[in-house]
Amino acid sequence: MNSRILPLFALLVAIGIFFIYVNPTWSGSIANTKAAIALDNQALAAANQYASQQNTLASARAAIDPANLSRLNAFLPDSVDNVGLILDLNALAARSGLSLSNVDVVSDNAAAAQNGATAAVPSATAVNPVGSISLSLSAVGTYAALQTFLSGIERSARLLDIQDLVVKGSDTGVYTYQMVLRLYWLR
Repeated sequence: MNSRILPLFALLVAIGIFFIYVNPTWSGSIANTKAAIALDNQALAAANQYASQQNTLASARAAIDPANLSRLNAFLPDSVDNVGLILDLNALAARSGLSLSNVDVVSDNAAAAQNGATAAVPSATAVNPVGSISLSLSAVGTYAALQTFLSGIERSARLLDIQDLVVKGSDTGVYTYQMVLRLYWLR
């Protein structure tokens, strides 16, 4: 009888240990640890994919000619740089024979009201990686000087649009010009 009770008792103790200690530990903290390891492995795979894509893009950027890259940066800079643009426009106006007298930044709401658009229209700033701002300038000079100035803006390395141009006449041949320029930059 002893020979049957001892193995049966050992079997019951083993089953008890399994259900009391092994199974809760295996399905509790070990399962949580395995899930955390799986999430970490996914994050590591995503980080490796990001690093390889970053290396690919860095090598593609290194393959671009630095002169072309600087021209692209001048065409669509990564900041507004109003002061530099105003200095460039003033130098262009001086070379053209125009005299700039007033330069102001026009808010988008004022520009929309000036163009007859409503402010309730949603803007595409969340989607568009290119930002823009309007500058209002006043200039005085001859018509030939204005043509030279506009030609200089057209050939400028910076992306600019002339949105509005108002010419106030004069009998002397020297006119007053009101312009609204739109400049762009990369966000």
